[in-house]
Amino acid sequence: MLEKVEDKYTKYEVARILGARSLQLAMDAPVLLKMTKADEEELNFDSLRTAEKELISEVLPISVRRPLPKKSEKTVKKLSEEEIERKLEKQKELEAKELAKIEAKKENTEETEESKIKEEGEIMELASPSDEEAPQEEKPEGREEIQ
Repeated sequence: MLEKVEDKYTKYEVARILGARSLQLAMDAPVLLKMTKADEEELNFDSLRTAEKELISEVLPISVRRPLPKKSEKTVKKLSEEEIERKLEKQKELEAKELAKIEAKKENTEETEESKIKEEGEIMELASPSDEEAPQEEKPEGREEIQ
C-alpha cells in the first residue's frame, strides 16, 4: 500500500510524516478521513495505521522541504601565460622569505642553546688523535714470550 507513496517520498520522509501524524492523532487531533465505526474498529484505534491510511489517501496537510545544495554563480577567468608566470614568481618569493625566516630562527635558537650549554659547563672538548692512541697491551702474568 505504501509503494504509491514511496514513489513520491523517500522512506525516511514517510517515516517522519507517519510519526508526526501518529503523534498528533494520539494527542486527540481530528481524523482527516471520514471513517465509520467499523473502519475504526478494523484499524483497532491504532494511530499509526490511521496515519498510514491518511497518507495513502493524500489528505495530510504536511509538506516536505528538501534542501538542495546552493549553486555557485562564480565565473572563472582564464589567466594568460604572463599572469601565471607572475603569480608563480610571487609565490616563489614568498616561499623564499618564509624559508629565510625559519633558517634565521633556527640559527638564533642554536646559538642561544650553545651559549647556555657553555655557561653551564656541560660542553665536552673534542678528542684529538693523540688522546685516542691505545695504550700498549700488557702481558698477562705467568706467561712469557718464547723467542
